[in-house]
Amino acid sequence: MTIGLDMMGGDFAPLEAVKGVLEYFQQGNSSATVVLIGDESKLEPLLSEYKIPADKIKVVHAVQVIDMHEHPTKALKEKQKSSIAIGFQLLAAGNIDAFISAGNTGAMLVGALFSIKALEGVLRPTISTIIPKENGGTGLLLDVGLNADCKPEQLNQFAIMGSVFAQTILGIENPKVGLMNVGEEEGKGNILCQATYPLLKENKHINFIGNVEGRDVLMDKADVMVCEGFTGNIILKLAESLYDIAQSKKIQHEYFDRFNFENYGGTPVLGVNKPVIIGHGISQAKSFKNMIVLAQKMIDKNVMQRMKDELV
Repeated sequence: MTIGLDMMGGDFAPLEAVKGVLEYFQQGNSSATVVLIGDESKLEPLLSEYKIPADKIKVVHAVQVIDMHEHPTKALKEKQKSSIAIGFQLLAAGNIDAFISAGNTGAMLVGALFSIKALEGVLRPTISTIIPKENGGTGLLLDVGLNADCKPEQLNQFAIMGSVFAQTILGIENPKVGLMNVGEEEGKGNILCQATYPLLKENKHINFIGNVEGRDVLMDKADVMVCEGFTGNIILKLAESLYDIAQSKKIQHEYFDRFNFENYGGTPVLGVNKPVIIGHGISQAKSFKNMIVLAQKMIDKNVMQRMKDELV
């Protein structure tokens, strides 16, 4: 198993990426070889300083970096020797089994769509976020920003992909799927929700429980919550603020600690042929480690093939 990591992506790269790689190898279950993609002149001193085991890594030199502010498509086209572009070249060629970056999110999404393509039949890939439940459990919300406008058929596919992810990665045997809406009753909501509800109700690949409301997001009503990316991104950013508020008010509670994004690493692009994981721009060592762990788990569980099987 070989996992590619963009060492130049993120505000604290490459130092925090190197520290994250070290944390990954220091844990018990680190079975992957990690391909470190970045500027060798900056990487080598750090790899030596932090005593990264040479037999567990491979360095691929990249002379260019796609900055956060650059236009994704234009940058990928013009910077073929950038760490993100090389990462997708390696992924498409089968030289790595997964690719991770905390760099330019748009470039990662464009690269995923055009380098390794969507799974057969997938209308649009999606991104999700982990939702810490009040009872100690874990839920999944999708889409959270990739698709601001959606069609009912897309939400129906998101429900299937979210269910597979919840089963394989979150360990939820028969995840309850809910449609984010403004009321519990069937027939509620805007045109999109009204048209999506019957598709989810008839979908034999999921355990659909009906509509869920904003007050249900952090509770145990549903394990997978489906919506278009506009609504999902607002919920995501609101959830992120809970951790920031708890920190600023010096509120010490294990529940609020679970809203720290670094606990989960990054978000995978669901609906493409190979694991692609996008990290937060302010990712530090813990986040990089957890992204590698997630990639390893997705490869081990053959998540993409399982999604493909369910989407047929």
